[in-house]
Amino acid sequence: MSALEINSSSSCPSTPRWNSERPFLTGRFHQETKTTSRFAAETQTEDAIGCHNAAVQELVVIDDLLSAMVGIQGRYISITRLRGKEDGFIFQVDASMDLALQELAHRVFPLCESFMLINQFVESRSQFKNGLVNHAFAAALRALLLDYQAMVAQLEHQFRLGRLSLQGLWYYCQPMMGSMKALSTVIQKASANNFAGSAVLNLVQSQAKAMAGDTSVRSLLEKMAECASNAYLGILERWVYEGVIDDPYSEFFIAENKSLQKESLTQDYDAKYWRQRYSLKDGIPSFLANIAGTILITGKYLNVMRECGHHVQVPVSENSKLMSFGSNHRYIECIKSAYDFASGELLNLIKEKYDLMGKLQSIKHYLLLDQGDFLVHFMDIARDELMKKLDDISVEKLQSLLDLALRTTAAAADPCHEDLTCCVETSSLLRRLGTLKDREKTRNVLDDNDLEEPVSLTGLETFSLNYKVRWPLSIVITKKAVTKYQLIFRFLFHCKHVERQLCGAWQVHQVLEPIWHVMHNRLQTAKSIDEVIQHHDFFLDKCLRGCLLLLPEFLKKVERLKSLCLQYASATQWLISSLQSEKPKPSKSRSRCQALSISSSNPNFTDAILKFEREFNAELQSLAPILSSSSQAEPYLTHLAQWILGTGNDQ
Repeated sequence: MSALEINSSSSCPSTPRWNSERPFLTGRFHQETKTTSRFAAETQTEDAIGCHNAAVQELVVIDDLLSAMVGIQGRYISITRLRGKEDGFIFQVDASMDLALQELAHRVFPLCESFMLINQFVESRSQFKNGLVNHAFAAALRALLLDYQAMVAQLEHQFRLGRLSLQGLWYYCQPMMGSMKALSTVIQKASANNFAGSAVLNLVQSQAKAMAGDTSVRSLLEKMAECASNAYLGILERWVYEGVIDDPYSEFFIAENKSLQKESLTQDYDAKYWRQRYSLKDGIPSFLANIAGTILITGKYLNVMRECGHHVQVPVSENSKLMSFGSNHRYIECIKSAYDFASGELLNLIKEKYDLMGKLQSIKHYLLLDQGDFLVHFMDIARDELMKKLDDISVEKLQSLLDLALRTTAAAADPCHEDLTCCVETSSLLRRLGTLKDREKTRNVLDDNDLEEPVSLTGLETFSLNYKVRWPLSIVITKKAVTKYQLIFRFLFHCKHVERQLCGAWQVHQVLEPIWHVMHNRLQTAKSIDEVIQHHDFFLDKCLRGCLLLLPEFLKKVERLKSLCLQYASATQWLISSLQSEKPKPSKSRSRCQALSISSSNPNFTDAILKFEREFNAELQSLAPILSSSSQAEPYLTHLAQWILGTGNDQ
């Protein structure tokens, strides 16, 4: 249900039935019981009022008007409630009354009606189900009605002393006419729309702004808004100072989804816990609209620390209590101070106690191939298993080989190496990129129909590493972030395999290392955990772009080039092995050189090499148009396209 409406489904105490079944507990019974005014009884009111002279009529009218001003009808002034309308009343006078007296009586009737509407609103909105803001607003109105009733009592006292004329009564009523009318307008709108919570505050504030020309009425409405907001500010204060939502009637503009738990961060790609555990609702109070996001984040930060067992509360002084809002905007400064404190505390907790930078450095070592000795050792001992087809691979065996590589290399000194596990994906890298969930950011990703799955996948194409991330670091290193790391790892891992086959040099550090240093420097100056998340996500996106993983058409060409390289390496190794087996040689290095010399004079060998070269150059040249078309979005591709075109021309 909208925050603008009363949440009838929220659990709250019920109003006792006797409150409505016993009318004499309220003021409404006066409106339903015929009464006889004192002067009417003394003058035998069976006769019409017009039977009396004007002086007597005036006394009777004053007596009836004083009763009508507190919602009680008199002998010659009747009050009728409109059928089907709780906020509609009709005031009627005896038709035989003096016309001048009728005119003055009709002038006072709007004040009488305003009182009855406000009094009725106070009684109805004091029930539990209407929420704390309505309770506070009704209490402020009740205090105003006490002043109003005191004024009526003073007028009645003057009347009994014989010092009050009907003209004098009208004179004393005029100062309150505007205020009571403005309040009755507010409560009619609130009742008609069943407003509660922030909707009531916005309504009273907007009505106050509309009364800019009447300073007294505006001042009164602003006072009402301030009184009504006290309860709301109490909820706000607990949220920004303690991270607790104490909102029994669902009036606060921040909603809590208790079904989302922090453990889901390691499995949920969209990190719903961080984005949806606490979220903004509709109906934000207008005076908090510009700072609502800061309020939400402040409480979220405090909650994270409490979930970590780090109980912290924003230091609160007498001057920092959020008990009122006004034109000085002091409450905004208090909220910003609370945000700065919560942000700094959480950032220090994540960086110092949970060593965020150390964890990111460890991930860089393994998933971005920054620490290559363990990987070389692993590829050597796991070569046979990785060469198998997807269905024949034993993940348990790969895991044991990975553990062996980690224990017997420099990685053993890393306390985080135990968080590393291996996994074998069921689809190719291209297919995995095609199912990436943030496709709105990677619009160049091809449709699934355009992605051709290789006929036979081996462990070399599907092997990946997984990294266990625990709370609260899972706020930064989310499932989505780990997935991006894995995509980069799979690409680099296969390139490393091709490099080993060709004995070449894949200088991946020239692409990723500068990006890493930029992120590292930005994290050192980050002022909030959200800035850390933003910088980390930006780093991963830059890595994906730097490895050209966001250009599937280009990536398909790269896969084809790698395939040609592997075919060339395999054919060359087979030819050398076959030639060596025909005629043994004393020296391995010398035999290889002689084998190459013999094979170079072989026409079939030369043709095969030239065929590989032509296919490789053709694939290389086909990259240029793709790079040129993508260079507007990614300017660094222009240099690569120029290099490829220059290489092709040289050939």
